Amino acid sequence: MGSSSYPGLLSVSIGREGVRFVVMRKLLVYLKDYKKETVFAPLFKMLEATFELFVPLVMAAVIDRGIKNADTPYVLKMGGILVALGLIGLVCSITAQYFAARAAVGFSAKLKSALFAHLQSLSFTEMDTLGTSTMITRMTSDVNQVQNGVNMVLRLFLRSPFIVFGAMIMAFTIDVKAAFLFVVTIPLLAVVVCGITAITMPMYRRVQAGLDSVLGATRENLTGARVIRAFHKEEEEIAGFEQKNDTLANLQLYVGRISALTNPVTYIIINAATILLLYTGAVRVDEGSITQGQVVALVNYMSQILVELVKLANLIITITKALACANRIEAIFEVKSSMQWECLTKDSGLEAEKNGRTAGEEPAVEFDHVHLTYAGAGAESLSDIDIKVRRGQTIGVIGGTGSGKSSLVNMIPRFYDATQGTVRVNGRDVKEYGMETLREKIGVVPQRAVLFRGTIRENLQWGKKNATDEELWEALSLAQAKSFVEEKEGGLDAPVAQEGRNFSGGQRQRLTIARALVGKPEILILDDSASALDYATDAALRQALKTLQKTTVFIVSQRASSIQHADQIVVLEDGEMVACGTHETLLKDCQVYQEIYFSQFEKPKGAEA
Repeated sequence: MGSSSYPGLLSVSIGREGVRFVVMRKLLVYLKDYKKETVFAPLFKMLEATFELFVPLVMAAVIDRGIKNADTPYVLKMGGILVALGLIGLVCSITAQYFAARAAVGFSAKLKSALFAHLQSLSFTEMDTLGTSTMITRMTSDVNQVQNGVNMVLRLFLRSPFIVFGAMIMAFTIDVKAAFLFVVTIPLLAVVVCGITAITMPMYRRVQAGLDSVLGATRENLTGARVIRAFHKEEEEIAGFEQKNDTLANLQLYVGRISALTNPVTYIIINAATILLLYTGAVRVDEGSITQGQVVALVNYMSQILVELVKLANLIITITKALACANRIEAIFEVKSSMQWECLTKDSGLEAEKNGRTAGEEPAVEFDHVHLTYAGAGAESLSDIDIKVRRGQTIGVIGGTGSGKSSLVNMIPRFYDATQGTVRVNGRDVKEYGMETLREKIGVVPQRAVLFRGTIRENLQWGKKNATDEELWEALSLAQAKSFVEEKEGGLDAPVAQEGRNFSGGQRQRLTIARALVGKPEILILDDSASALDYATDAALRQALKTLQKTTVFIVSQRASSIQHADQIVVLEDGEMVACGTHETLLKDCQVYQEIYFSQFEKPKGAEA
């Protein structure tokens, strides 16, 4: 691995080759603005450790000279030195803590920002594959674990080994024979710590995966709480959650028990070494080879090693968790969007489109023998869709649940790419557009009306950033939302709660329609976005949309009344287009359309059964 400018930030990973140390280079890039902190934090910890290593020598001098000779002034003098060493060490420790915390928090903030931006760059295909709960866990819990790992590494990863080996070296300066106990003890402890780490690291990855599962179940239950209660499924959902939660708890307990072995095993080895050291020291004192103060110094050095190895063992556990989480975060960064966007601008890439618009020859939207298969799906969701839509037309899309209505319109703004065939807008393949250029042409109102916390004005300006009040009121009027917005205190500046919870379902739908209309799109897609509207409001909305003569409108609906006045109606069944035509033609010739229509309207008398 290449070298890093960030001292101490080595992490342990387990591969087929066993335990190896690698640098988390992909994530360490987010520490580049904190180089000073990543240097000063371990540096001040090393200074603290250096002063700490002098303490046993001072104590040895107090015993061998001050106490032995009853020299009170000397004892007080050396006591003052001990206090000074303690105060200097405290200042160094606080300074190191400050720099480590600053670097870790800054690193976490930049990592979260980069991860969020990366997730936003992924297509719907990748988001569907990853899953919402996984993305939330990695944005929160995993990043926090890595932040904690960076903080602990900066503070302790160099300090603990420095004191361990420093204490061993200092022991050799006192007595070589006694110090050989240190040479045996330290490698033995290293084997224990590394062995436990090798066992627990894969388990911590499974713990985080279990956390994904619990979070997914929690999110699903909270989102669908009303449905669960409506069908009286509370007990079943509680049982399912408890099963996932118990699985996670048992796994955490299991890995926790293994990790917990570190401290007792370490204490056993260290205490055994201390007993041998006291015995050896006593023999050496009896021989006159070393003094009593030097024995005390040796025991103090062994105690320092004990404390630091316990810290190091806990640090290794923290690093193990952090690395498992870092690998999960890196796995998200390695996911690349399956969609590649051309970098066409409004000025450089659309001359052919302008010419086509002027001549009026190119269709506004064209599906050229389009097929769509979702990632991981066993069968096609859409098969051989072939439609041409002229500018200014209103197209209705109708069919049973799961027939592919949303899939069809989602390919126009390129939320999903066709697996076969071509989708064209203004005669140009949607894959040839830049993202901003394509999306500016299209206004989308999805099935689920989503509003964001803020004000009505802020939500509407998503459609056009610098829209004037006049443009906003015009869009609200078209969407049949003007009346209730005027009644709100503050009007356009009335507050919107998270997900628009302070509005009814119909009000939310009309606001989302208004948001799409603010930008005056060339193509407007209403994906079953009037389902919560009463028939009168729905009819008024359709009448208002007819005034948008230059806008091509796609209306996806379960209601035949919402699309029966469209210029063309596309009828879908099991992902196939079974018919396309006007209401009158389809009512005469299309059995699927007849079944849908007469399930909602009374059959005329004398009609065939």
